[in-house]
Amino acid sequence: MGSPLQQLSDAGVSVWLDDISRQQLRSGGLAALVAERGVVGVTSNPTIFAKALSEGDAYDSQLRDLAVRGVSVEEAVRSVTAYDIRWGADVLRPVYEASGGVDGRVSLEVDPRLARDTERTLAEARALWWLVDRPNLMIKIPATVEGLPAITAALAEGISVNVTLIFSLERYRAVMEAFLAGLEQAREAGRDLSSIHSVASFFVSRVDTEVDARLAKIGTEEAVALRGKTALANARLAYAAYEEVFSGERWAALAAAGARPQRPLWASTGVKDPELPDTLYVTELVAPGTVNTMPRATLEAVADHARITGDTVRGSYEAARAHLDAVEAVGVNLADVVEKLEAEGVDKFVTSWEELLERVSQQLAAHS
Repeated sequence: MGSPLQQLSDAGVSVWLDDISRQQLRSGGLAALVAERGVVGVTSNPTIFAKALSEGDAYDSQLRDLAVRGVSVEEAVRSVTAYDIRWGADVLRPVYEASGGVDGRVSLEVDPRLARDTERTLAEARALWWLVDRPNLMIKIPATVEGLPAITAALAEGISVNVTLIFSLERYRAVMEAFLAGLEQAREAGRDLSSIHSVASFFVSRVDTEVDARLAKIGTEEAVALRGKTALANARLAYAAYEEVFSGERWAALAAAGARPQRPLWASTGVKDPELPDTLYVTELVAPGTVNTMPRATLEAVADHARITGDTVRGSYEAARAHLDAVEAVGVNLADVVEKLEAEGVDKFVTSWEELLERVSQQLAAHS
């Protein structure tokens, strides 16, 4: 039957790694994961880069040169992160070519401080697309209300987009609308739709973390029995929405013009509750045409002991709706949950971005 990771691939799930670092690239670690673990994509975020800069001396040479040149801290951060992303894209280029551009993707996020500013988000997306200059790049844009028009505009210009920080079904539908609108504008401009790719990163574990805390606070037997299941129900209904939108006439017209669907990507799949199985958000979200981006620990756990039992999403929609209804019925306001999670998600990445700026500032000073 092959390894669990191979079984995932056979079931239509693309395995992406939620991690990147200069040390990993320099040592050949990423290339090994591609060859030995079937990793076919990489995602990054400000937290990942802040951690990478704090470990070892892999960045010293480049930072020394940047210090000598007297560049600003923000320019140095962009130079450092773009270097890693460009290198990662080159490692994954054979996967990109073999998959016809579907996989082999590496994602780089816009400055999270711009999450509520449409115009500046779009301007930064353009700048990063130019800076990295690799066809298998994806620019990560948050699915805030202000981010949606930037997503449409970027896609219309031919920029491939990883839409991040999606928590709610309502916002996910708005993201798919932004995607369709962007491709329609690209088609009108005469662009090659087959070269424009997108994924929609639907966050998983954070939903359970927040909902389960509220269920525990309610404390009734009925409430406690609902713990550990909301994130899966939410994600499964997102896939139902995906199936609905990408089987409609509007999508059919774009597909006929060469467009590729915007795949659902399960993000935040590391299990945070030690009482839950450490592979839960992988084994229970198996469906064709999806991506699961895993932290290294989750990837290794899946490789070691996950049991892949085939499609665990389709056929579960009625039970998923019933679960969300039950959560609401015991007193958890899911609209409030996802609103809080989006705000916290933006804030956490801003904090990580500021930590990254401070770390680079200190290292530039040390080398000047």
